[in-house]
Amino acid sequence: MRQLTVYCIGAALLALCPAAPAATFTFDTPPFAGTNVLNTPGRQVVGGEDFLGFSIATDIFSMDAAAFGVGTSVNFVNSTAANLPTGGVNVVVLGDFDNDANPLTPFGAGNAADLIAGRITEHGAGFFIYFNQALNLPRLVYSTDLSSSGSDLKILARMLNLTGAEGRNAIPTFTAANFAITGDTTTAPEPSSFPMMTGVGLIGACYILRRARGPA
Repeated sequence: MRQLTVYCIGAALLALCPAAPAATFTFDTPPFAGTNVLNTPGRQVVGGEDFLGFSIATDIFSMDAAAFGVGTSVNFVNSTAANLPTGGVNVVVLGDFDNDANPLTPFGAGNAADLIAGRITEHGAGFFIYFNQALNLPRLVYSTDLSSSGSDLKILARMLNLTGAEGRNAIPTFTAANFAITGDTTTAPEPSSFPMMTGVGLIGACYILRRARGPA
């Protein structure tokens, strides 16, 4: 009976210890707050992004729908500009690394946004990831209108760990699972409550089993 009790306690403790969590990078403030960008003619590109390490296998970029003026659904595409759909997307991972066939000229957020706008015709705010030639790494960018070559842009993040050839090779591996747009009012138990609920359930089950078996 002692051995059974030890097993039950061990199982309960394991349930209470969550696996190593994936990182969620949250963006929940209006991108141009405190600036006059939206009232300034012409495209404005605002930097000041977060510097971070991003694991495509596990991590998530989470954006607040109200702050960015987008719907709560992630409509995702990972492609070169020539193969982008004309609409129905709000998250783009751009497979192009150049816009003029000259690697010596910069390929920045504005150049990437223009490639996207050259294909998408449906108006709407959204996000894109592109590979910056000068910085030699990917960046996450918000656009007030993915279909417009004059849209204002806010750089949200640069991924410091995905540099050089490793970063370029990583671009095609981004999926819709790397993005979330929050704002849904559906309620659910807090994630941290699930391990506790599981642990309590296991302890209760072990107690019942012990009662059923009788004294040792």
